[in-house]
Amino acid sequence: MKNKYQSWILFLFISIILVLVAFTISLLIGGVDIFAKSLLDNNSIENDIVTKIRIPRAILAFSIGGALSLTGALLQGIYRNPLVEPYTLGISGGAAFGVAVCIVLGLHLSLGIFALPLSGFSGSLITIFLVYFLSIKNGGININRMLLIGVMISFVASSLMMFLMSISSTEDLHSIVFWIMGSLDEPNTSLVRIMLLSSIAGLIISYFFARPLNALRLGETKAQHLGINSTVTIRILFITASLLTGVCVSVAGIIGFVGLVIPHIIRLVIGSDYRIFLIGSYLGGSFFLLISDIIARTVISPNELPIGVITGIVGGVVFIIVLGKVKLKSKTA
Repeated sequence: MKNKYQSWILFLFISIILVLVAFTISLLIGGVDIFAKSLLDNNSIENDIVTKIRIPRAILAFSIGGALSLTGALLQGIYRNPLVEPYTLGISGGAAFGVAVCIVLGLHLSLGIFALPLSGFSGSLITIFLVYFLSIKNGGININRMLLIGVMISFVASSLMMFLMSISSTEDLHSIVFWIMGSLDEPNTSLVRIMLLSSIAGLIISYFFARPLNALRLGETKAQHLGINSTVTIRILFITASLLTGVCVSVAGIIGFVGLVIPHIIRLVIGSDYRIFLIGSYLGGSFFLLISDIIARTVISPNELPIGVITGIVGGVVFIIVLGKVKLKSKTA
């Protein structure tokens, strides 16, 4: 038991150091290289670049990466399915459809900078309510039914969005596609603060359910025998994870693979005990998105790649390598 807690502390220490290093690198590297000496001059261009552009962007990467990875860990625990991720339940599709409607109707031109985030969040909220209420049967929630309904709603929302894209103008089409690919270039500091607070709040709330999540790994019936109200637990965690996903998508667009890949890797490194798994997933997602953002900003500098492209490529390759090593070790054991 003592060795387990020591390994947890070591893991947390290394994870925090990695996140701090990635955060610092993200402030110094980009289209314009920043040197520590130039930051001391409050009137320098470099100082403005760091304080007004790169710090908010790094905070956004930290928040969204942590939130997406955390929601992936929660949803995989709720459904006891390793393939579930934040976007499986159609939340991203609903948000994307909301944004597409906003762009096609031109609401973003008249309502200002909050139009797209509000439209995306409204679309995700509608999807959450549909999935939740359609999943209720005989007064209870059937998680398998919820998963299937979420997948179907995702397909419907994606089809509706493609319909809007097919009838939209070239300019509107470009805006929709750019938003879908994901971006951390958010100039509104209010949205950055909302994302950071939402992300931390989600982590705090999830820790109240670390013990129920550990019990749910045994199944709903056995969890109830251990004194866990599985229905209430699933309901609260589903709403928490869905709202977190909705905020992430509405602020930064669709950034895939974080909620699927990172929880798997953390589970392989430190295990499935949710007392360490939740914070491990959060820090792992933050580190991954910070590194992905650095790559997106530098690989074809001065141009920038969509962050969703990087997370998909890097996340997929890393995940395949990790799974290949695990399979190899199981064969040689």
